[in-house]
Formats: sequence, C-alpha cells, structure tokens
Amino acid sequence: MTAFSSSLRGKGRRAVAAAGAVSLGLLVLSACDQPTPRATVTVGQDSVTAEASCYEDGKTIGDLTSKQKAEQAKFEKCMTAKPDQTITVHPGDKVRLGVEPDMAEQGWIAMANGMPVTSLSKQTYASVEGDRVFYNQQSQQMADSATISIMTSKGGKYTGVWNIKLERAAS
Repeated sequence: MTAFSSSLRGKGRRAVAAAGAVSLGLLVLSACDQPTPRATVTVGQDSVTAEASCYEDGKTIGDLTSKQKAEQAKFEKCMTAKPDQTITVHPGDKVRLGVEPDMAEQGWIAMANGMPVTSLSKQTYASVEGDRVFYNQQSQQMADSATISIMTSKGGKYTGVWNIKLERAAS
C-alpha cells in the first residue's frame, strides 16, 4: 500500500509543478511587449524588415503641421530615429516597399529624407526607382544614403513611423 500511495504523491507533485510552470510561462509572456507591425524594403534579391521607430498601437503620434509644439517635436523625433536596418541600392535598381495589411488599411506614405516618394496608398506594396530615393531636390544632387520613412496615417494624423536606411552603391 505504501508503494501505491508514494507513486500517487510523485504524480501529484509533478502535476502541480507542471501547472506552476505553465502559469509562470503565461505570466512571462503577458509581460512581453507585443511586436509592432513591420515594414519591408526589398532591393533585387535582398530584403530588410523593420519594426516601428514609433508606434502606439494605432494611436496618433502627431504630425509636423500641428500647432502644438510637443506634438511636432514627438513626430520629428520619430522621423529622425536612427534606422536599425540598412540595405544597398545599385544604380538602376527598383526599391520595393511592403507593409502589413493592417497598415495598408489605414493608408501609408513613404518619404526619403523628408521628401515624398509615394503617394498615400492603401495597397500593401509600392515600387520606387532607386535613383529617385537618393535625389536631393534642394541641392539637385544624388546623396550617398537616404532614410526611407514609411508612415501610416489615420484622418490626416500619423500613427506609425518605420525607418530604413538605404545606401547607394558605387557605380
């Protein structure tokens, strides 16, 4: 009889330990930040995917035309955030931009160094001539690098910014 009761105690302890481990795992997962939607830039065979520089679960993060200085400053900080990802663009390459369906549903636009390179779109994909990304309209020269900022918009206000650095390959 003791062998039977001791084997029950062992199984009971294992069940309690397993339940505790599952509970702890769920607690750890609930404390993790949910990943932001991602934007992808593809050039030739290479692709990079970036998390948002600024994203607050679809809430407005601001814009440059706001009369509130704090909102302007917040948006400028998002636009100038250092990109985590870099991709090289060779002369004549197309730069393909991809966004997740939830981002496309809101509407999005891409800018290169603060200048629009796409119009507002509700598609999940857009393509831009690589040379256009590097052309600086003010100086009328080609830059060696550019930051593509993909921004989601809702009602004229921006809800997310994804920054990816593009480097121009030597001819």
